[in-house]
Amino acid sequence: MSGTSLDGIDAVVARLAGSGRDLQIEQRAFVSVPYPEAVRALLLRNSTPETTSVYELSQLNVRLAHAYAEVVGLAVAEAGVSLEALDLVGSHGQTVYHVPDAEDCAGLPTTSTLQIGDPSVLANLLGVPVVGDFRVADMALGGQGAPLVPYFDYVYFADAHETRGLLNLGGIANLTVLPKSGGPDAVYAFDTGPANMVVDALAQRFFDVPFDEDGALAASGRIDPTLLDHLMADPYFALPPPKSTGRERYGAAFVDHLIEHAAALPPADLMATATMLTAASIHDAYTRFFATDHPLDVLIVSGGGRHNQFLMRRLAERFVPVPVRPIDAYGLDADAKEALCFAVLAHETLNGVATNVPSVTGASRRTLLGKICLPL
Repeated sequence: MSGTSLDGIDAVVARLAGSGRDLQIEQRAFVSVPYPEAVRALLLRNSTPETTSVYELSQLNVRLAHAYAEVVGLAVAEAGVSLEALDLVGSHGQTVYHVPDAEDCAGLPTTSTLQIGDPSVLANLLGVPVVGDFRVADMALGGQGAPLVPYFDYVYFADAHETRGLLNLGGIANLTVLPKSGGPDAVYAFDTGPANMVVDALAQRFFDVPFDEDGALAASGRIDPTLLDHLMADPYFALPPPKSTGRERYGAAFVDHLIEHAAALPPADLMATATMLTAASIHDAYTRFFATDHPLDVLIVSGGGRHNQFLMRRLAERFVPVPVRPIDAYGLDADAKEALCFAVLAHETLNGVATNVPSVTGASRRTLLGKICLPL
C-alpha cells in the first residue's frame, strides 16, 4: 500500500484462511519504506494536472512496480520466508488522480481513477500472482471506487453489541460506521476530507520537515476560529455520501489558498488550525450523517495521523462522550492495516467474493475487484 500522503510503501506478510466473516488472519511481518526523495518529487509533480507529464507517468508506472518489488523482498525477509513461499500479492498502487463525479470526456460523462505501479510488471518481477488496480471495477458500475477498506472493516470489526466507527487518518480521512448487528449492506463509509495531507504540506513549506511529529508544531500554535470557519465552509463537507476525495481537491491548490487567505497568521497557527480542520470535519461528518440514527459506542483510529497527539486530543474532545481508541487495542497493527486490507481484497478476489460495498460507493451492484496478473 502507498497512500495519498506519498510518504512511502507499506507491506505486510500474512497467512489468510477462510472468507467473509469467517476470515482468519495471522500477520507475520510488516515493513514501511519511505519513498526516495526523487520518486516522491516526481509523484507530487504528476499528481497535479498543471504539472503532469505523460512521459513521466509512463515511467513512474513501471518505476513504482520495481519499488514495490523491493519492499516485498524486505517484507518476506522480515517474515523469515522465501519469495517462493508467497501464493499471492495484493497491490493497491499509487493514486495519482481520482475523478469520482462524472465530468465530460469527448461527449460522454465519465468517472475515472488512476493508480500506477503496474501489477503485471510486479507479478513478473516477483514471479508471484498479483491482484491490483482494485478501484475501476466499482466505478464501471457507477460507484466512486472508494473507499475500499469498509469490506475489511466489516469482516474484522463488525459487532453484535456495539456500533463502531473506524477512522483511518492517512493523507485523506475516511470513516466507516458499522451499525451493531448489521450485515454488509448496513455499512456506511466515505472520505470525510483531509487528514494529514494539508498538515504535511504546511510542515514542508514552513518548517522544512515532511510531517508534524507528534503534533508538536500544531501544539505550539493557536487555532484561529475565523480561518477554521472559512475552511469548514468548503462545499465538500456538506455533500451527502457516497463521496470520495484526494489530492486533486486537498493538494497544492488548497494549501496555496489557505496560506493566501491567512497570510498574517504565524506558521504555527496555520498548523494548529489545519490540524483542527481534520478533527472538526470528521466530527461534522459524524453529526451530519450518523449521530441521529447510528450513534457510536466507540471510535477506533488507525493510520499515520494517530501518532499526532495534538490531533488525537482534538478528536477526543470533539467526540465526547464517545471513547476514541487506537486500533492496536483490538489486536491489529495500526500501521499495517491498509496493506493488510489489500492482501484480504486480493485473497477474496481469488475466492470469487465481491468486496465492493455498494451502500458505501454508490455502485449499482456488487462485483469482483482487481486485475489478476499471472507470471509464467
